[in-house]
Amino acid sequence: MDKFVVYGGKPLSGKVRISGAKNAVLPIMAASLLAPGSYRIRNAPHLRDTFTMLEVLRATGVTGEIEDNVLELDTTNCNNPFAPYELVKQMRASFYVLGPLLARFGEARVSLPGGCAWGPRPVDLHIKGMRLLGAEIELDKGYVVAKAKKLKGTLINLDITSVGATGNVMMAAVLADGETVIENAAREPEIVQLARFLKKMGAEIEGEGTGTIRIRGVGSLSPVDVDVIPDRIEAATFLLAGAMIGEGVIVEGLDVDHLTLFLSKLREAGVNFEVKSKSEVVISRPERLRAVNITTAPYPGFPTDMQAQWMAAMSIADGSSVILEEVYKDRFTHVPELIRLGADIVLDNNVAIVRGVKELQGAQVMSTDIRASASLILAGLVARGRTDIYRIYHIERGYERIDEKLRAIGAEIIREEAEVI
Repeated sequence: MDKFVVYGGKPLSGKVRISGAKNAVLPIMAASLLAPGSYRIRNAPHLRDTFTMLEVLRATGVTGEIEDNVLELDTTNCNNPFAPYELVKQMRASFYVLGPLLARFGEARVSLPGGCAWGPRPVDLHIKGMRLLGAEIELDKGYVVAKAKKLKGTLINLDITSVGATGNVMMAAVLADGETVIENAAREPEIVQLARFLKKMGAEIEGEGTGTIRIRGVGSLSPVDVDVIPDRIEAATFLLAGAMIGEGVIVEGLDVDHLTLFLSKLREAGVNFEVKSKSEVVISRPERLRAVNITTAPYPGFPTDMQAQWMAAMSIADGSSVILEEVYKDRFTHVPELIRLGADIVLDNNVAIVRGVKELQGAQVMSTDIRASASLILAGLVARGRTDIYRIYHIERGYERIDEKLRAIGAEIIREEAEVI
């Protein structure tokens, strides 16, 4: 098992290119199950999660390989509507295959994601949607078993805005009889891309990017090629690195239209940046960041996937900031690790009060999830001395070659074999 060793205080400069979006490529891969044939998915990121989803698809009979960020899939011989526990437990997004398999085969057997129960968990919204579309669903030894001779369009009002449930229901509904209306639908750019991918395949969808999505079922779909949109969370993470210790960092290959609120928060924090084009931003640190409050919310609000990284930045800001987590209210495992680096953070339920300090100090810290890992790398980049970051397999689920990209713009970050601690 490897770790990252970061020597802080090295100013960043130069160009970094943003990879394809993890949260866009995964549902697109699942959607390929809807129609037999060959698909070419370009700008596919080399991530642990991409390869996990590929293994899930292979378990159903799909063949596929990724080379030079081009993912080739052939779903012609997909004949096994089954997603096993040993794969689904690794990644909640594997549950995306439920809707496409049910729509194509009239049945599906998909493991509940690791840690999920039949109770009030996010996966309940996926199951509710399938039931409303006419599927019979039961739980059998940890597997969701869904059956429906033919799904039927209906009105589905999601209790909470859910990206996963919106995508899964949309994929199931494209082959259903009649019209399906999803109310309180997710508006994320990744959902918009999924809808447009399905429309390119022949689906009839309107309203993507709004709270109401309408799907008119069609008889069949056809394989198509697609270019994955830039990863807005990776882009925001690198922009934040530039805001914390950059001297003219050029972040290219992003989409500024997906980052409107985040860029406004950077401006509020006193960060110097210039939007050169829709796909390029040049960013430098100010003399000192200003403390800025944030509240996480579904898109177009401040992304929960940037909460941990923002906290790292606020740890060295001038003044105190309040971070309110309204999406995943217990998403604070990074707090004790940032405190180990010298951050002054007080946590009360889903509210963190961050009092900026003049300097962080290197220490040994432990990654707990994808975005927490990114926050520790950002903190290590500005901390005095050496920071050792363990369990970096988390970050490799969501950031493509992050250490290589950081080294290319001047960071002193190396990968080493981790000792047992």
